[in-house]
Amino acid sequence: MVNVNSQGHLSIGNCDTLELAKDFGTPLYVYDVSMIRQQLRHFHKAFDKTGVKYAISYASKAFAIRAIDQVIAQENGHLDVVSAGELITAVQAGFPMEHVSFHGNNKSLAELQLALDNHVGTIIVDNFYELELLNKLLPQQKQPVNIMLRIAPGISAHTHRYIQTGQVDSKFGFDVQSGQAEQALKQVLQNPKLNLRGYHAHIGSQIMAVAGFTALVQRMVQLAATWQEKFHYQPQVLNFGGGFGIKYTNADHPLAPQEFVYDMIQTLKKEIAQTNLTMPEVWLEPGRSIVGEAGYSLYTIGARKIIPGIRTYLSVDGGMGDNIRPALYQAEYQAVLAARPEATPTETVTIAGRYCESGDILIKDQPLPESTPGDILAVLATGAYGYSMASNYNRVGRPAVVFVKNGHAKLVVKRESITDLTSLDLNYL
Repeated sequence: MVNVNSQGHLSIGNCDTLELAKDFGTPLYVYDVSMIRQQLRHFHKAFDKTGVKYAISYASKAFAIRAIDQVIAQENGHLDVVSAGELITAVQAGFPMEHVSFHGNNKSLAELQLALDNHVGTIIVDNFYELELLNKLLPQQKQPVNIMLRIAPGISAHTHRYIQTGQVDSKFGFDVQSGQAEQALKQVLQNPKLNLRGYHAHIGSQIMAVAGFTALVQRMVQLAATWQEKFHYQPQVLNFGGGFGIKYTNADHPLAPQEFVYDMIQTLKKEIAQTNLTMPEVWLEPGRSIVGEAGYSLYTIGARKIIPGIRTYLSVDGGMGDNIRPALYQAEYQAVLAARPEATPTETVTIAGRYCESGDILIKDQPLPESTPGDILAVLATGAYGYSMASNYNRVGRPAVVFVKNGHAKLVVKRESITDLTSLDLNYL
């Protein structure tokens, strides 16, 4: 469903998309800030009804810029980061660092030092090498360092194999099945410089059903209870990760946040009641489900190629450089003409990007009304993993980013210029 203004144009945050394209150029990422806030509030409201202590930690890898970190902070969210770049973005945004957690399966010594220097609230430890690196830094710390252990629980989510993360054969976390997770737990508990807050697991992304999450809750509680008996350790926090699906096309039927939260917490209460554990604080890490549907990509239509009886290609001025997901793992999207989003389609076209790859196809077989060069095409639900995965392939600059709300538009990321693109080059001769 799209919003249409009195001129019949696509409207985002009460801003006319044709005017946005005129004022800021294309390609352009546009975010409806009210939708972002609303989605965060849905998560908060769902948890508030449960009576369980919790934290909503925005997975900033979905979209990491200062402006979004500031919105998350205003909505009482936490933040998870996975690199020095995302960490410094949070620092520059003024985000409260005690509410930041640091992820990653190959953190460097320098990144860990940066996290400690900036007083990151929790480091989520992924492997034994990371424990070794931390041990090199711990003697300099006056207070114990807060960590969580990321475990691979052996649960495979029903999603694309590229975005499954909780199965046994995963690059992430300490494997439970082989005994690695228990070995790591013993190491941490023996180190007085480490304060173990609890356990973390993540089973995948773009998940539409709650069954994988309730299975994860059961598995985590069982592990926590077993390890409590063996090591007398009570986790303060159980972090069940994120991965909640969104609607990209009419074929997607995601659950609302409150449905995920309700089923997970009911399962948690039932499982905890059967153990000697006390109720832990629950953390979730939504990313895509916070920003995905709030984001749109605006493009200008250019060339048309008609192959009679086979296909019509409609090319736009962006593509895989600003949205790699269709080429990377066959992600699907829907698009509308910004000037006539509700017009009856008269043709089916394939939306092709401008980049020099045959795989640079944004949407296959998109029904659209008739269009001409210069028309503005809006691709829906591009708010997650568009800007954050954007590249400079073909030496094309990354698009600008605009936040809109109540009819006002604010530029929050400038468009990359050719000067920006060549600023790091050095002469050879």
